[in-house]
Amino acid sequence: MLDVKWLNELILLIYGASVMGYFIDFVQHNRKANKIAFWLLMLVWVLQTFFLFYQIISERDLLMITIYDGFYLYTWIIVSFSLLVNRFLKVDFLVFFINLLGFFMMLLHITAKAQESGSDQGVQLVSEILVSHITLALVSYGFFTLSVVFSLMYLMQYYLLKEKRGYKWLRRLGDLTRLDFMSLSTVTIGFPLLLLSITLGIVWAYTSNAEFYWYDVKTIGSFVVLIVYFIYLFLRVAKGYQGRSIALFNAGAFLFLLINFFLFSTMSNFHLN
Repeated sequence: MLDVKWLNELILLIYGASVMGYFIDFVQHNRKANKIAFWLLMLVWVLQTFFLFYQIISERDLLMITIYDGFYLYTWIIVSFSLLVNRFLKVDFLVFFINLLGFFMMLLHITAKAQESGSDQGVQLVSEILVSHITLALVSYGFFTLSVVFSLMYLMQYYLLKEKRGYKWLRRLGDLTRLDFMSLSTVTIGFPLLLLSITLGIVWAYTSNAEFYWYDVKTIGSFVVLIVYFIYLFLRVAKGYQGRSIALFNAGAFLFLLINFFLFSTMSNFHLN
């Protein structure tokens, strides 16, 4: 019999990568990211369709036993519609937003099934959600670290040019425009990873029956970090902020990230229950 658990996890992983690609295109108008996201979404549709036919033919199950089973079919419909929209209407922003909804529906389906089953596989899935939550958070922090390094290099380059000194360092530090772009690109990748990490953390807390409080200092700190980087993207993309001002903002955002990571973590019981 087909191991549905790993198949659903694989679909969720590919789906998340596709949504992330559409997010990068949404922020940077990156056509290469859009194309990769489309083919990943196509792969999601193929795997979901295979699973649906497997359920119908092998188990005579139409995935409508519970409302959570219906979420899977609903996600398949969303993916199908978004592929048609992407193919015939070329409305990229619509594809991004509806697949963001579809991804969370898929996540809700998987976690709800794990919580209901109470089996060893359900417990294992909950543990994997916790590992994924922590891993994604650390990876997103890595991208934010790269971003602030680019911003600090930008500020150093800006200072050297303004003071007309240190010419031997100018070429080694890199072009200002490229440093600014790389700082934006790394935040563009780190932001959806952090959002997904926070979502998985909340899902893990509820499915594992761990003590979780919305007013926990770690929870509040994580949301504030997410909001701060959202403001960065809003100022950078929507308002057109560039250069020294946005580099300083990015440095301040990373400082708060460090406070959340080192100080708030010692004041929180989250992950310890």
